[in-house]
Amino acid sequence: MEVYKINGQKRLQGTIKVSGAKNSAVALIPASILADSTVTIEGLPEILDVWSLKELLEEIGGDVSFDKGIMTIDPSKMQDMPLPNGNVKKLRASYYLMGAMLGRFKTAVIGLPGGCFLGPRPIDQHIKGFEALGAKVTNEHGAIYLRAEELKGAKIYLDVASVGATINIMLAAVKAKGQTIIENAAKEPEIIDVATLLNNMGAKIKGAGTNVIRIDGVDELHGTNHTIIPDRIEAGTFMIMAAVAGDGITIDNVIPFHVEALTAKLREMGVKVEEDEESIFIPKSENLQAVDVKTLVYPGFPTDLQQPFSILMTQANGSSVITDTIYSARFKHIDELKRMNASARVEGRTAIISGPTELESTSVRASDLRAGAALVLAGLIAEGETEIHDIYHIERGYSSLIDKLRGLGADIRKEISIDKTFISKEEDI
Repeated sequence: MEVYKINGQKRLQGTIKVSGAKNSAVALIPASILADSTVTIEGLPEILDVWSLKELLEEIGGDVSFDKGIMTIDPSKMQDMPLPNGNVKKLRASYYLMGAMLGRFKTAVIGLPGGCFLGPRPIDQHIKGFEALGAKVTNEHGAIYLRAEELKGAKIYLDVASVGATINIMLAAVKAKGQTIIENAAKEPEIIDVATLLNNMGAKIKGAGTNVIRIDGVDELHGTNHTIIPDRIEAGTFMIMAAVAGDGITIDNVIPFHVEALTAKLREMGVKVEEDEESIFIPKSENLQAVDVKTLVYPGFPTDLQQPFSILMTQANGSSVITDTIYSARFKHIDELKRMNASARVEGRTAIISGPTELESTSVRASDLRAGAALVLAGLIAEGETEIHDIYHIERGYSSLIDKLRGLGADIRKEISIDKTFISKEEDI
């Protein structure tokens, strides 16, 4: 089993570059299925989720190459083959294959998605949208079967402003007959990114980034070239790292507008944030003050930054409160932090963290992607050597993390460990 080992309390300094957005990548790649010629996507992060999607497209007949962040996809020979298991189970965003394959083939068989367990994350809004477009959806033997003789535009109101449902319905609707209107649509930048790709392929989508999206169906979509947006969650993780462990760090390839909610909270804590057009500089931060945070849908504070932000709270003066309104099970990292001497407790959807406390090194386990990122930040400031297990969660979402952190002066490495104390449930089966 591979682990990260971090010798902490090394002050970090320099420039770190943000990779392409994971949450865009996992939708852009399935979107290529809808084209009739080659799609090239530049700036993709080299993460496990991207490699898994590459293999899934190859399973259905796609000719796919991926090198140095550039993926070239020829979808012309793809077929509507069932994808009940395998790589589908490795990532949550495999559900985008449903919308893309339904849009192209009018049929799809996709296994129930995997990824991090963060509490109940139903796909009922996705299914509601597919059915409104004319598809019959059934759950058979642990896989979702989608069938439609024809897809027709419809007005769809989302009960929850779901990013996944918004994108999935867009994918299914771009080649449907007539106009589709998605009301109470999610507004995240990744939705705009996917809509931009689809429009460049010949789709007619208006309103992406607002709560009402209008899609006029077209008969054909063609190939195109597209450059992915920077990952705002990785940028936010690095901003938090700069505040907690930096002696002056520049975060490059970032859109400051996309991280405004985090920037506001950092400044409230006493962190100086200097913005440029495509970069952010954070000098050494001292005398941090406790704050309260509530996660909300975009443009509110991202749930994906809740766990990394909790590390900063352990170093602030006073008691901080962080409430996650999005995912009920996103506090599994708190028990690991308590083992590192953090003063923290969980009450329902809220964590209360008191500081400042000096974190101590130990062996910890990443329960999910962002919890893993939080533990890396904790290891960077802890005294001694921290060992992080189940790092495959982290590598699902952070590209070249070790090299990036070493470039700032961090003492971090990846090793093989035979400590069975932290063997995950998947490995134990």
